[in-house]
Order: sequence, then C-alpha cells, then structure tokens
Amino acid sequence: MKRTRSIVMPFRILVVLCSMIALLAVDLTVKAGVKLPAIFRDHMVLQRNAPLKVWGWASPGEKVRATLAMQSATAVADKLGKWSLALPAMEAGGPFELRVEGKNAILLSDVLIGDVWICGGQSNMQWNIDQTGFQEQDSTFLKHGQVRLFTVHVDIDYLPAEDIKGGTGWNKLTQENIKYFSAVAYHFGKKLYQELNVPIGLISDNLGATSIESWMSNEALLSFEQFRADLAPVLKRNKNFAAMRADFEKMKPAWYKKYYYKGPGLAEEWFRVDTDLSEWKPIDAIGNTWEAVPDLRDHDGAVWFRTTFDLPANYTGKTFHVGLLQVDDYDIAWVNGMKVGENYGNYNHHGYDVPVDILKPTGNVLVVRVFDVGGIGGFTTAAMWAHNILQGDWLYRKGQAIDAAKFPKVLVPNATPFSSPAVLYNGSIAPLTNLAIKGVIWYQGEANADRAYEYRTLFPTMINDWRSKWKQPNLPFLFVQLANYMGESPLPVPSAWAELREAQASVLTMANTAMAVAIDIGEGNDIHPKNKEDVGKRLALGALSNVYSKDIVSAGPTFRSMKVSGSKAVMEYDHTGGGLMTKDKYGFVRGFQMAGEDRKFYWAQGIIVNGKVEVTSSNVTNPVAVRYAWDNNPGQLDLCNAEGLPAVPFRTDDWEGITVHNKFQTGQPRF
Repeated sequence: MKRTRSIVMPFRILVVLCSMIALLAVDLTVKAGVKLPAIFRDHMVLQRNAPLKVWGWASPGEKVRATLAMQSATAVADKLGKWSLALPAMEAGGPFELRVEGKNAILLSDVLIGDVWICGGQSNMQWNIDQTGFQEQDSTFLKHGQVRLFTVHVDIDYLPAEDIKGGTGWNKLTQENIKYFSAVAYHFGKKLYQELNVPIGLISDNLGATSIESWMSNEALLSFEQFRADLAPVLKRNKNFAAMRADFEKMKPAWYKKYYYKGPGLAEEWFRVDTDLSEWKPIDAIGNTWEAVPDLRDHDGAVWFRTTFDLPANYTGKTFHVGLLQVDDYDIAWVNGMKVGENYGNYNHHGYDVPVDILKPTGNVLVVRVFDVGGIGGFTTAAMWAHNILQGDWLYRKGQAIDAAKFPKVLVPNATPFSSPAVLYNGSIAPLTNLAIKGVIWYQGEANADRAYEYRTLFPTMINDWRSKWKQPNLPFLFVQLANYMGESPLPVPSAWAELREAQASVLTMANTAMAVAIDIGEGNDIHPKNKEDVGKRLALGALSNVYSKDIVSAGPTFRSMKVSGSKAVMEYDHTGGGLMTKDKYGFVRGFQMAGEDRKFYWAQGIIVNGKVEVTSSNVTNPVAVRYAWDNNPGQLDLCNAEGLPAVPFRTDDWEGITVHNKFQTGQPRF
C-alpha cells in the first residue's frame, strides 16, 4: 500500500501542477494580448472633430475591437503585433468609456472628447505651479473644470520610439494634481476652458535646458549640414538604444577582461576605504578636464578620484543618488568599498542610486575610476547630488595608461537630452504623433540664444517637421518669446537674446502661428520668472484669436514701418487695439535706441503722437535705424495697447548680429 500511495500521490501532484501550468499559460496568453500606449489612460481627452485613432500591440493576427459611445471599429495585428484603427469623429462631450478588446479587454473610464494640446519646450514650460508660488483660489474651476493633465516622463533615443517612457497618467483638477504640472500649460488650459467650455487635454512634454535640435526629427535635421556628422552614423547603424545595449552586452565580457578591467588600481583595490593615500594628490576635479594637470596632460586611460560626503540631516530615503553627470569617457564608482555602478559615453549623464544600508551619516568614501579613450578626460560638468552640488576636496592617482589610437572603444548609446540632435523627439514626441491634437504651445529658446541666427531656420523647420509627422499641415503652433533676463545694459550693446527674440518673431510669417510676448514680465536675476499666469493667458489669447476665430485683441503693438523726418523717426504699429498707450506717468516711451550712418546706437526717447510713436535722440541728427527693447534685459518698458499687451521688440535695420556665424558644432563638449 505504501508503494501504491507513493506512486499515486506524485501522480496527483503532477496533475495539479499541470493544471496550474496550463492556467498560468492561459493567463500569460491573456497578458500578452492587447496593449495600449501609455498615453491611453482613464480620464484622457481625445481630439474632437477628428477621426479618433486608437492603436497598440497584440499577438500577431489577433483581432482587436475598440468601442466608444456606441461606435466601433476593428483591426488585426500585423506580423509584428502592431494594430491601428480609427473611430468616427465626435463633437465635444463625455464622459465616455473606451473599451478595447482582443484576447483580453481594456476599459478606460471617464474619457472626454475635446481639444488636446502638446505643451513643449524647456524649463520655462516645465516650471510647475508649485515653483511659481501660485495658489488656485477658484474652487469651482477645480471641482467642475474639464481640464485634464498628463505629464510625459521624457526619454531619449536614436530612432523614433513606439511608445513614451511613461507619464503621470491623465489627472483631473485638484490642488494636489496641479501642483507639479506645467504652470504655463495650466494657465493656458484654464483660460481656454473658461472661454470655450470645451474639455481641454494638456500633455506636458518638455525638459529644462534643452536646445531645439534635440526636439527635431532625424530627417528634419539632415537638411542642415552641421548635424550630418552626428546623424550619419546613427542612420547607418539604424539601431535604437536597446539594440545597441544588447550588442554591447554580448561583447562586453571579453572586452572587459582583455582591455578594460585592468591596471594597478584594480589589482591593488584602490577603491577600498583603507587604501594608502600617500601617493594620491589633490585636484579640482569637478567640471575641469584633467588636461590642466601637468602629469595628466598627455595621459589616456584610467585616473582614480576619491572624495568623501555626508548624508543630509535626517535623510530618510532608501537610496541616495550620487550624480556625476558627464564623465569623459567611462567610469566605475565605489562607495565605502562597494561597487555601485559603471557607465560609458562622454555625453551620457552618469549617476548611481546608492542603498542607504551601505552609507553612514558622515564620512562616506566615494571612489571613481575615470577612463579616457582619447581627447579630454575627467568630470566635464559639475557633479551633482540629488540635493546639492558635490563640492569638496578630491584626490587623484594615475592608473592604467593606454594608447588611445589602438584601444578598442565600445559602441554604446551616447547622448545627452539637452543638446544631442533628435534624441528627445525620438523618445518623447514621435510616440505621440499618432494622436490627433488641436495644436502645440512652445516655450524654448534660451538654450539656443548663442546661435540665434541659426534658430531662424531651425525653428520654422521644426514647426513644419511636427506638422508633417502629425499629418496635420495646418497644425496651430503658438510660442512664447523670450522674457527679459540678466542685468540692464548702461549703454546700448549687441544682444544674443534680442537676436533670438527676432528669430522667434520671424516665424509669424508662417500660417497658424502666434506669439506671446513676455519682455515685460521677466526677472533680471532669474531665468525662470514666476509670472507664468500672464504667459499662459497670452498664449490662450493667441489661440482664441488665431485658432478659434474669436474677435479679440491677442497681440501687442507690432512695428509696421518707420518714416524719418529730420532728426525724428516716426514709428507706425499694427495691433494697437484700443490705441497706443504708455505706462509712464510723464507720457514718455522708454526702450528705444537710435543710430545714424555710423551704426552706433544711443538711447532715444519716444512719445505717442496721433497714434504713432515719435523717436528722437540728442546724439543722432540723421536717424538711420531704430531699435526697441533690443537687449537681454531692456528694463522697464512702457509701450502697450489699451488692452495692456506689451509692444513687440523690433529693429528697423538688418545689420549683421553677434550670433550670425555661430552654429551647432559636432564633436564639441555637449551639456
């Protein structure tokens, strides 16, 4: 009997196990079924009056059905598992349920039909409500306003990604939900909703300190010679980050052992806390390449760096981020003798989340082996913690030396989101171009100010690029002109920021564009002025006028023409609304400069006469050129229309500016 039971019991267990495996297989099959992009979430807004495109992934050959408000459409996943369908266009309304079915079913609740806006750019678009100090007092709007907020977790890649990295999901309005959302986008959306009473979906897709070329597609940038050296190898390889990383992992063990993980520092374990430091020397390591150090000037290979750090008082996190930013070219890092990570690529941003259980309140030892494979070496940008800039005393010791010409360099993704061409477009914009949208609002340009003339062609190319990718040739594109910033100049001087503003304004010749002027609401000592409410409202005015055909004044006085009469220049304006006005109590208009044939500018004084501005300068008897608000920060400005919108900065001359020869340069340090 015992033998019989010993045979039967395992058989029963086997039957149960097989049943469990079969159920698990069914479950896995279900989970491998229909999948939607990350932008499809509860509370989302879909674009009204346009085919409602839904897309995603499923098993090859799987039939997919989407249903919304009694309307259905079907598709079959192709051999790569991709599918796409379109539901009929709908008027604004909701909430509805969107059901997508294949082998499994996905149900999205509280879906609205309205207008969807992409909110792009750099830090002044990214700057959130909490950072501006704004507190929403309109509780009725928060409770009933149909404005939905989605913040994209931006990512980068060499090729267009199929999906965004992720996001916050679509959030309804609450004090907490708006707190960390783009302030400009929020105020824009609020104004639109109040005027239109139509659901508004805002997709915040931006990143501080980014240049415009990082938001443009590979194809668009290929039309510019200065980007081809960067893009040619990318397109030739035709591999995204994931494929390149996979290739590296295959070859890494042999390369690591034969070439990279060698030298006296590793043999003698210089990463240990109790390492003998008698041969280590002090160095100003952060943000300085080691070529400035005499005995490292001609060194390629490994240099070891060491410092100490303390945890912030009362730190409660489970990990502590050690951010080294850009390291030229590779690094391995140890904290308190424990390896915490390694990274490759001089444009990549290196950093490690260190478990707090290996840390002490004070005196933690950080050791970094930096490996240079030619050119400059070291920490090329200031190392940064999650909380503050890493400063302090560093020591260094020279390690393994190599012949850079013969050393086998690894091919890895190597890009910074801030200025590497096309990478943000590929990772964060391309995945959204299937989504029908109403338009784009854009606040960017600070990072390109030193290349303002180049921006004259980059900016309109980007607009056309996005219109092409979205297959919406008339896609509205509204943007913010740079605010005043930095110190006021005591005398008229050339200005890169003024040239960038001019480049932005030149785009207004394109159809379906509008510009919000911010020259009067910046802060001289802060590149992130806190008044984002007026910026958002001015963008909304541009949308209401140019996109929604509302009969309103949406722009400030804009230069039309100049007539010279003796020593006086008479300026005529468009967009004067209820009339030209000056805020100056004496009736003067500040912000003007005037030059004669010698092209030397002097401050000038303006006065409004019969709806025009007469400009004179005691230093110029025969005016040739006039400029207005032509400075990084022109200071207090007075000229506006009766609606309170500020006059647009301008110049009447076309003399060569200080940024005319500046262009993107491949191979230069990139931050």
